[in-house]
Amino acid sequence: MPSKPEESLDRRDFMVASIATIGASAVLAANAGSANAQDSATSSVSPAPGAPSATVYTGDTIQGKKVVTALDVNDLEPGQNHLLYFQGVEMPTGQHWYVSVTVARGAKPGKRVVLVSGVHGDEMSSIHTVQTVMNQLNPAQMSGTVMAVTDVARPAIEGMQRRWPNFGRGNDLIDMNREWPGNENGVTAPSRHAGLLFNRLLRPNSDAAVDFHTGTTGFDVSAFNIAGMDVPEIKAMVDLYPVGQIFDNHVYPGVLHNAFVDVGIPSFCAEVGAARVLDLEMISLFVEGTMNVLKHHGILAGPMGRTGKDVAVFIGNSAFPILATQGGLVEHLVKLNDKVEAGQKVAIQRNSFGEVVAEYTSSVAGEVTGQRSDAMAEPGNPLAFILFHKATPDGGESYPE
Repeated sequence: MPSKPEESLDRRDFMVASIATIGASAVLAANAGSANAQDSATSSVSPAPGAPSATVYTGDTIQGKKVVTALDVNDLEPGQNHLLYFQGVEMPTGQHWYVSVTVARGAKPGKRVVLVSGVHGDEMSSIHTVQTVMNQLNPAQMSGTVMAVTDVARPAIEGMQRRWPNFGRGNDLIDMNREWPGNENGVTAPSRHAGLLFNRLLRPNSDAAVDFHTGTTGFDVSAFNIAGMDVPEIKAMVDLYPVGQIFDNHVYPGVLHNAFVDVGIPSFCAEVGAARVLDLEMISLFVEGTMNVLKHHGILAGPMGRTGKDVAVFIGNSAFPILATQGGLVEHLVKLNDKVEAGQKVAIQRNSFGEVVAEYTSSVAGEVTGQRSDAMAEPGNPLAFILFHKATPDGGESYPE
């Protein structure tokens, strides 16, 4: 895993540090070694991370779409949409997991923005958000490139479950959003998969990136963005979303948007409601904000849509968890986005006899940003998260993803 946020690059010196990563890329490339997860028949030499390399085709096609093991979007025909499969890590059978890649290559040169979804397998609204953005683009009228990856954790998506089922050391479930930037020679398949994608697909084709998520199964969240707002390039993008909450915190290492930031690529995480459903109303907010981001980077022309200036945005730098202390049915007394005061009762819990066994209050004043949607809970389950402002936020604290 990467170092903790406070030990990684100083984000206030963001652009200077990003230049330094160019020199470091040669060192990273040297570690690729002969144990690459990609077989030598397709590419015997690992590209230097972050440096565009020639696109490598395997010669295979899946449902009429060409398969690549490395991609440089500059190799693709301008003014067109391109649908590809990226060859990821091997399954236990020796076959590969393939990742869907859509590239809208503009007719004119310009910035490159990457949109990622499907890092968790139960996040359907995030996938639909990216698909909707891509379906609105006309490459013939664009300056620059937008690349979308919509099913990063394919084995998790096939079961519509959050974590990647891994069998390297017995039956295990691995959270793909704790694996970035990955390691092509890592111990687990998810680590290798993350390394392949980050080194050969995502990082080499990004000037900016947005990683789309939802709440986990059984837990609902509001529309909010997670971002290091002390980075001007990131703040400029986040402010373009007409959503009501911002979690201003660098959270912890291993998440994809931090892997981008750590190599000098401005990025943040968008949270689009609940898992396993399509929240079309909430999706529309993130589509509008993402189209604004593409206009901000000069990829699209035209006026901005609604932004954060058009809605009441609550900004907090910490998320206070309220955890169940008993087992039983949970009744929420507040809703998402509600303002709460310190000491306010937010939930009660009853046992099988209907007796109240616990009452839960907020220890902080803020806004509700996440709530357990499963009606039952056992001790230790998060019941709610309250977004609030903390004088000195903790590094690496949890959040309601």
